[in-house]
Amino acid sequence: MKNIVFDREKKKKIVEKVYFKTALEFLYSDNIFSKFLLFFFSKFSFLSKFYGFINSKKTSKYKIKLFIKNFNIDVGEFEKNVNDFKSFNDFFIRKLKKDCRKIDFDEDTLVFPSDGRFLAFEKISDLDHFSIKNHKFSLNEFLQDEKLTKKYSNGSMLLCRLAPEDYHRFHFPIGCTPSEAKLINGYLYSVNPIALRKNIKILSENKRMLTILKTQEFSDVLYIEIGATNVGTINQTFFPNTEYKKGEEKGYFSLGGSSIVLLFEKDKIKFDDDLIRMSKQNIETKAQFGMSFAKKM
Repeated sequence: MKNIVFDREKKKKIVEKVYFKTALEFLYSDNIFSKFLLFFFSKFSFLSKFYGFINSKKTSKYKIKLFIKNFNIDVGEFEKNVNDFKSFNDFFIRKLKKDCRKIDFDEDTLVFPSDGRFLAFEKISDLDHFSIKNHKFSLNEFLQDEKLTKKYSNGSMLLCRLAPEDYHRFHFPIGCTPSEAKLINGYLYSVNPIALRKNIKILSENKRMLTILKTQEFSDVLYIEIGATNVGTINQTFFPNTEYKKGEEKGYFSLGGSSIVLLFEKDKIKFDDDLIRMSKQNIETKAQFGMSFAKKM
């Protein structure tokens, strides 16, 4: 099955190349053997840690140029020269050149926190139409905090999926003062669309970290990073209770696919029209960090 995304920069729908597509389709199929393997790979984090370990060795460098070629990655954006990466993971957590991403600094806009593929839900309840096979998204299970659940239950959500080929550092979508990040332990299921459309509850089962962003324009924004298969580590590089400008780095994911969720209180934001239009069709919008995705209501 092809995964169609809307490329915001090219302004057209494209077919996304999925890393390990055949393996993912097998793992998330309905046969008994695949279900056993899925359970084994997702619920035992040492496998993801081992994968991370071997890709942190110098011997993994050989994969870099082939990966760049297969996914047509622009090496001109890299802060480092390709030959200077010490391992595949060093390449994976790469930094970009300064001003490589244009950031919308309008005070009344929010910008995408990372490169990725995005879905916008004007109401959290809209997630129901994204779910199948009776797997429903539960905000309370996701946040594991009744007060926060009540605060955001009638609010809106931005869901970001980072593919393995993406730049994997994430940033603040608005000027803010972040709280300390809270860890919610969990499993490491894939967050690929093949997996999410099988079971949206993956978002509530995977390892994740939650940060409250105090902002002047948009009240409190919840920022949640979600680990996934081969992503055993969510690295926070910010300092809690410190003021940050829009676009400054918050952290990075080590190796693999992963997701970010932003939650907003009711009547605080208005998503951009193209993002809503695609999301209503269950089509992700491919966009880069720094582009606007919503305005103050």
